Amino acid sequence: MKNYLENSKTTTSSALPGGLRTYLTLFWSMLTISTFTFGGGFVIISLMKKKFVEDLHWLTEEEVLDLTAIAQSAPGALAVNAAIIFGYRIKKLPGAIAAVLGTIIPPVAIISLISICYEQFRDNRIIALALQVMRAGVAAVIFDVVITLIENLFHAKQPFLILLAAAAFTASFFFQVSSIVIILICAVIGLLMTLRKKYHTNTVEKGGRAS
Repeated sequence: MKNYLENSKTTTSSALPGGLRTYLTLFWSMLTISTFTFGGGFVIISLMKKKFVEDLHWLTEEEVLDLTAIAQSAPGALAVNAAIIFGYRIKKLPGAIAAVLGTIIPPVAIISLISICYEQFRDNRIIALALQVMRAGVAAVIFDVVITLIENLFHAKQPFLILLAAAAFTASFFFQVSSIVIILICAVIGLLMTLRKKYHTNTVEKGGRAS
């Protein structure tokens, strides 16, 4: 994973500002995203994609898809995992630290405040109604992420991956197969595909040198 993060090619690496400005931009971007994100990790992934791909042009959609898969497969909160991986991809370890700090400060502050005033929050009808309404927006954002990921799979023109995604959805939704089992199976399949591709590449290279 580390080799992928270090060696994968960023389309517009020249778009990165130099010096301290990169870390400040990364920190502030994650701080604002985390502050106004409700609904879990996939919502923040969508906002990170818009910020780092569409606005800043620091990453490509293909990289976001790959980094999201890594973040989802790793243990822990998806938002924090994504911040670590995205930050590391952009500016190595200092970038990861800046991104994580920007990500965790808002929820820690908000949860600390809510814990102090928990009784008032729990019994407040206005807050309860606001949270219910926000669920609709969260569902829409998550749906947008799903559609984007599916579009990227079709653009990759690999029917096997599309079938694998459909099979994973069917196993999870209809047969209640544990997501842990699905992730592990997909990881093994991905490893086998990588080894097969590497073996094929080495075979072609040896054949070319022999000729």
